[in-house]
Amino acid sequence: MSIHVLHAITRLTLGGSSENTIASCVALARAGHRCTLATSFAESDATSLADARHRGCRVVDVPSLGREVAPLADLASLRQLAGLIRSERPAIVQTHTSKAGFVGRLAARITRVPGVIHQPHGHIFYGYYGAGRTALFIALERLAAKWTDRIITLTERGTEEHLAHSIGRPEQYVSIPSGVPTERLRASAPPRAEARRHLGLDQSAFVVLGLGRLIRIKGFDLAVRALPRVRGAIPNARLLLVGDGPERPGLEALAVSLNVADGLRMTGGMTDVASHLAAADAVVVPSRNEGMGRVLVEAMALGRAVVATAVGGIPSVIADSECGRLIAPDDPDALADALVELGQDAGLRRKLGEAGRQRAEAFSTTVADAKLLSLYAALAREKGLR
Repeated sequence: MSIHVLHAITRLTLGGSSENTIASCVALARAGHRCTLATSFAESDATSLADARHRGCRVVDVPSLGREVAPLADLASLRQLAGLIRSERPAIVQTHTSKAGFVGRLAARITRVPGVIHQPHGHIFYGYYGAGRTALFIALERLAAKWTDRIITLTERGTEEHLAHSIGRPEQYVSIPSGVPTERLRASAPPRAEARRHLGLDQSAFVVLGLGRLIRIKGFDLAVRALPRVRGAIPNARLLLVGDGPERPGLEALAVSLNVADGLRMTGGMTDVASHLAAADAVVVPSRNEGMGRVLVEAMALGRAVVATAVGGIPSVIADSECGRLIAPDDPDALADALVELGQDAGLRRKLGEAGRQRAEAFSTTVADAKLLSLYAALAREKGLR
């Protein structure tokens, strides 16, 4: 049975939601389904668009689809998506992230698409906006849930947080992780010493790595604020931030103001995740909100101890005290304490890393693909799709 599926996402950029969306298209195509991926080329970066095409995705432009709320552009994107659906005639529309999720589901409702799936890749219930705007977006999510057959959350905790805000019904939800190709990641990772030589890092340094877009929600300012206390206890500690974004100048200035600029290294955007993770002793995810924390799984797959905030889906990924440390959000002192503990105890790092290596398999591509295909098969039977 082959199903024609239209996926819609606001933009393709380096990050978990885009990678997850592209991987879903690849998995469905491998199973014999026909996929079209609709996104805004203007909002996307060239590297991610090229990656999607290289992996066999048919990508089409929806020029007016933008991330920010803009009524006229949003109406135009609604018309464009509805027109695309009418021409493509998909049996299932799967939307991704909040903006494309609302506009795409409304377009699917208008055009009477048989099956509708939404995957928020996290949520915006806290950490992003003020109370008024957040309440508006929650109200829109409640409305759009009525037009949706299935809602995919990255973790069970994500489901709980949606239901706590009266978005949808329990039977609509399916948890499918953002699958990480754990075996391929391990195969591509160089030995620690080699990775450090390549990056010019001291072999004896305690290296803490943060990986992701340099935006406020990722909380890397907290990692920089923790650095003075960490270096006070571990003088050779280094913070390596891999990624780029609008917060970079502010993070650099913060490090200077705290007199730890010599302990901070920023690489800019990188696609070679494995070699950077291989060079690290610990990985930090100090996010103020996070759908799942894909980098946590990548780090655990390579046996690296992790420290992360107890927000969003992160507690579903990390078993506290088993494969990492969970801390409260916006608490640089707690972050520093956890990193000092790991930096001073190599045996603890090894213990947590080994447990994490095993835990990571629950979030592997193999597991995620099987759950996605099972969902599609169930919805096809429910809708009588052929």
